[in-house]
Amino acid sequence: MRLVPFLLLAGLLAWAANSPRPDPKAAGSPSAPIRIEVFSDFECPACKTLHDQTLPELLRDYVATGKVYLIHREFPLPQHVYSRLAAAYATAAARVGKYQDVSDRLFLYQASWSASGGVDATACRGLTSAEAKTVRALVIDPSIAAEIERDVALGQKIPIRQTPTMLIKHGSTVFPWAGAVNYELLRSYLDSELAK
Repeated sequence: MRLVPFLLLAGLLAWAANSPRPDPKAAGSPSAPIRIEVFSDFECPACKTLHDQTLPELLRDYVATGKVYLIHREFPLPQHVYSRLAAAYATAAARVGKYQDVSDRLFLYQASWSASGGVDATACRGLTSAEAKTVRALVIDPSIAAEIERDVALGQKIPIRQTPTMLIKHGSTVFPWAGAVNYELLRSYLDSELAK
């Protein structure tokens, strides 16, 4: 083996080891021109509306095409009894690559688990037994609570006043958009930003 290729390979491996890992609660390319951070609560009806009606189209039209980088932030509201637990399950699921699956399930069955407290059964439905075991162990790991607290602290600093709230960043412009956003309005705003 020649020395130069070996040094190049060693340098690339060191860079890869120190470069930031993709956020398991994000979708799209971090280099997209627009970054959207969605602060939401799994027990919030308006968050369910945003998740069900707006985000799928946003993912299809803007995230998949490299125009938007979408990041999910946990912002459980104190008046929602099970929202922090649901955030813990989703955050734990992110560590096994299942954030979107568990989030989708939590929003789909929101009316059921938010009334009964059956977060575990809802979140773990559809996971393999090994994944469910890992997620259940992680839910009580202090690092999961700390990660949720970081999202909450970030939201309070901004300040986020309601869920859902999207922070739309393009260049030096940051636009907070609160409530269940109509997709047509969001599309119009994003297209106007991308045209600048």
